[in-house]
Amino acid sequence: MTETLPGHAVDADHYRRALAVHAAGVVVITAQSDGIPVGLTATSFSSVSLDPPLVSFYVDRGSTTWPWLRSADHFAVNVLASDQEEVAARFARKDIDRFAEPTRWRPGPLGAPLLHDVSAHLICLPHETADVGDHVLVVGLVAEAHVYSAGRPLLYHQGRFGRFLAHS
Repeated sequence: MTETLPGHAVDADHYRRALAVHAAGVVVITAQSDGIPVGLTATSFSSVSLDPPLVSFYVDRGSTTWPWLRSADHFAVNVLASDQEEVAARFARKDIDRFAEPTRWRPGPLGAPLLHDVSAHLICLPHETADVGDHVLVVGLVAEAHVYSAGRPLLYHQGRFGRFLAHS
């Protein structure tokens, strides 16, 4: 185990390796900005509060999608199902039209793209943002929630997508 002195941070390689052993759920955040659908994959999604109903995710400040998301009046959280690793990988790629075929989606009630075959959709209004390190913390107020399947979630672990298997 590497020890650090108070006030000193662990180096990036050790930090990355430690975080790789933590499994995270996978979502795709989508919005419509100036009539253009935008979206990105996030593994930093979390519930924040039940009253009021708040959720959060982090986005890299250098993300080319972030300026579009920031200017949107609402966004959708698409909770991916275990068989949607290709969707997650597509929305994590750069320099492609993430909404072109084979992506299947429809406009939501307020216009944000809703991906097909997900476990749930959360329609959120921007609540708060804060710069935290090299990322932006985005907090959304959940205005609508729709659950379609209580099936297995898509997880991200050690640099790969996978499925959850419950203990018997």
